[in-house]
Amino acid sequence: MSITTISAIPEPMELTLYQVDAFTSEPFAGNPAAVCVVEEPLPDSLMQSIANEMNLSETAFVRRREDGRWHLRWFTPLAEVDLCGHATLATSHVLFEKGFADSESPIEFETLSGTLVVTRESTGLLVMDFPAEPATQGFPDEFIDNALNTNAIQHAANRMDALAEVESETVLRELRPDMTAIGALDIRGLIVTAPADSPELDFVSRFFAPQCGVPEDPVTGSAHCCLAPWWSERLGKTRMRARQISQRGGEVDVELKGDRVLLRGQAVTVLIATMNV
Repeated sequence: MSITTISAIPEPMELTLYQVDAFTSEPFAGNPAAVCVVEEPLPDSLMQSIANEMNLSETAFVRRREDGRWHLRWFTPLAEVDLCGHATLATSHVLFEKGFADSESPIEFETLSGTLVVTRESTGLLVMDFPAEPATQGFPDEFIDNALNTNAIQHAANRMDALAEVESETVLRELRPDMTAIGALDIRGLIVTAPADSPELDFVSRFFAPQCGVPEDPVTGSAHCCLAPWWSERLGKTRMRARQISQRGGEVDVELKGDRVLLRGQAVTVLIATMNV
């Protein structure tokens, strides 16, 4: 008589996830991101599944390296991305606030976009040192205008995104873009920007990335790596105040320093959860 051996079911792995609202000092505003601090590398497929389960514009996975730096990756619900500002801000907030990193020292992240450094000012603002991503490439005007259902006054692109400048904040607020048309463009996403109506701001923007599973992103730090050089050239300023006028909205202090962009902002933790995988 044969005996069937039943294999033991492996114990699930518990992961702690922090949900953080970035580019805001108040909960339920800014751009939410999930942050997962891990001790060992996770399989890509697992990270993508977790990001899909969280269903936020970005889920960040971070682990400390032997040299003291941090390895950081970002996933949308559909794909890994090369650069993400708000999830980097959220990750830095968690590392500082939860004692994973010394708040008096800079955090150095190794990413697909090179080394990114985040420091904490005495005011509590977090300062992210990112590469500038100027829009110096052309992009077919008609594709952008058809997708936006309006005629932009400027069109351009960088290595990740296309950019369109429209004539006013009112036009930008009233946009009802064709997400299917944007999703068909061979880009990560579409930045749309305009001069700000408020004297307290320099420019405003919106960001659409349906091809990444993010129809409209609440606040996009990486888009401001493109917007900083764009508006610096037009306004003759290197430090500017910006607002992304999505439904949630959020403000970003941007400063162009050569081929780098400093992004200043705040973040707040709204949820801590344990995931069994």
